[in-house]
Order: sequence, then structure tokens, then C-alpha cells
Amino acid sequence: MTTSDRRQRPIEASSERTLESLALAAGAAAFVGGALVALLVFRLQAAPIAGPGSVGQFSAIAAAVAAILAFVAGRVIVREPGHRIGVLDVVDVAALAFAHAVIALLTWTLLAVILEKGFIDAEVYPLPIIVVAGAVAAVTAYIVFFSATHFDLQLLALVLAVFLAEGIMASMLTASDPHWWQENLSQLGVSEDLSALAFNLTLIVAGVVVVALARFATRAIPAVGGGRGQVRTCLILVGVFLACVGIFHVDDFFWIHTGVASGMGVAFGVLVILLPRWVPGMSRGFYAVGWLFFAVLLVLGVFYAVGYYTLTAVELVGGILVFAWIILFLRSAAALQQDARQA
Repeated sequence: MTTSDRRQRPIEASSERTLESLALAAGAAAFVGGALVALLVFRLQAAPIAGPGSVGQFSAIAAAVAAILAFVAGRVIVREPGHRIGVLDVVDVAALAFAHAVIALLTWTLLAVILEKGFIDAEVYPLPIIVVAGAVAAVTAYIVFFSATHFDLQLLALVLAVFLAEGIMASMLTASDPHWWQENLSQLGVSEDLSALAFNLTLIVAGVVVVALARFATRAIPAVGGGRGQVRTCLILVGVFLACVGIFHVDDFFWIHTGVASGMGVAFGVLVILLPRWVPGMSRGFYAVGWLFFAVLLVLGVFYAVGYYTLTAVELVGGILVFAWIILFLRSAAALQQDARQA
């Protein structure tokens, strides 16, 4: 061990301990804030576990607010000194903070519903309401602050996957039309109820997150010629088209909606096919997986054209394949960057 290594280790450990202390402080502040607001809202009255006016609903909303504040605070703390904050930086942080908030909101809501099924007709007493509300906000703030201060490509991939899954699942379960699936997946976004808002917002924010990850993932990957810029462009197009799918509803803007959805598939296909030429350092297995996914998408398109598959099935399977590939790409890009730093 060199002298410089000995000098750096205490600094790095101290820095990590500082972040841990700040995460605990964020959790403590969220506990106090959540408990005090719960005291004002419920006024020492009992409340149901889930549903309107319940401790579960309040705790989920409090967790969402705590997630936004904790994520923004965490990103501000780890910001590089002297780095000028641009518009894209603000959009990235806003989208990622919102994604964390939605994950917190839906996760705690789902947990409350499950608990209600196990304690039918039970009510929560006043003191436990205050403690539970504060504890939920504290746990959320701690986890989200840690996420914000240790953000990397693999964590971004996990956030994107969980956000998309929970957002679309919530929209499916709350859809006013139980037979939406007989038309297509986009039918979830055409009504005037909360499920349509959840579906469209999920697509829009997910698109912004994909644009953000396009910048992060391609910042330092070893590429040939202008390969880095071309990979970034294709990913940005996927994100922009995905957001446009949520902006232009299929009932009001059928051709625009169909065009951007098709454009997303084309951008994905170009990226998968030309990636070995643009970024030749990734594993052959990853390239093969991409080609396989794209081939499956083409087969699904043929099945839909001949009437064998419904459009909903094609959209669901296609969406899963595209975002599964993006998540695998993020992990491969992170591994490639790590190898490049160690070389």
C-alpha cells in the first residue's frame, strides 16, 4: 500500500460516512414531518388501513413527497463543484425524482391494500397512525437519498424497470373499462379517469428517463468513430417517441400516435443491428440477445398482420423486450466503462 493510498482511504471512508449520516438525517427529518402532518390530518382519530382517508393512503402520499425532496437534496449534495446546472440537468433530476416518488406511492399503496386483506374491517389507532406515517416517510427518504447519492447506470436501470412495471400495472388495475385489452395497450390512456392519467404520465416520464440514461450511458463507453453519438441518438429517439406515445392519445391523434410508436421500433431496430459496429467492445452474447429480441418483434408483427395475435399482446411483449434490452444495455455499458477505467 502506498502513502497516497493510506491518505485517500480515510477521506473516502469519511465521505461515505458523511453520506450515510446525511441519509439518516433525511430519514429523521421525514419521520418528524410525516408524523406531525399525520397528527394534524387525523387529529388523533382512528382510520382504516387502506382506501380513501386511510393511513395507507396518507402514508403513500407522504412517502412520495419525501422521495421527491430526498432525491433533489441528494443530487444537490453530490453535485460537482463548479458544474453549471443546465436545463437538461434540471429535467433529468425532475424526471428521476418523479419516478422515485411514483415507485414509493405505488409500493406503499399496494402494501396497504395487502395488509387490509389480512385485517378485514380493522382500524388503526391514533398513536400507531402517527408512528406508521412517520416511519414510512423516514424509510422512503433514507432509501431515496441513498439512491440519489450513489446513482449509477445499474441503479438507473432498476429504477426504470420498477417505475414502468408499477406505473402500467396500476393503470391496468384501475382502468374504468375492464375490457380495454380487447383493443390495444394504448386504450389505457384514452379515458378521462385517473388510470389514463397514470398511464400517460408513466410513458412520458419513462421517455424522459430514457433520454437521461442515453446521456449517462454513452458518456464514457469506448466506441468507434462517431459510434457514441449514434448510439446516443438512437436511445434519445426511443425516449422521445415513447414520451410522444403518452402525449398523443390514440383516440385523438391516431396517425401521430401510430407513427411515433412505429418510429420507436425502427430506432430500436437500427440500434440493435448496428451496435456491434458502433460499440464493438461488448460481449457477443449481448449482441445475440439484441438480434433475437428484434427477430421476435418482427415475428410478432407478422402474427398480428395475419390475425393470430392481438395488438395488445404484441405491444405488451414488444414493450417488455425493448425495455429488457435497454436494461441489459445499461448493465453492459456499465461493465464496459468499468473495464476501460481499470485498463
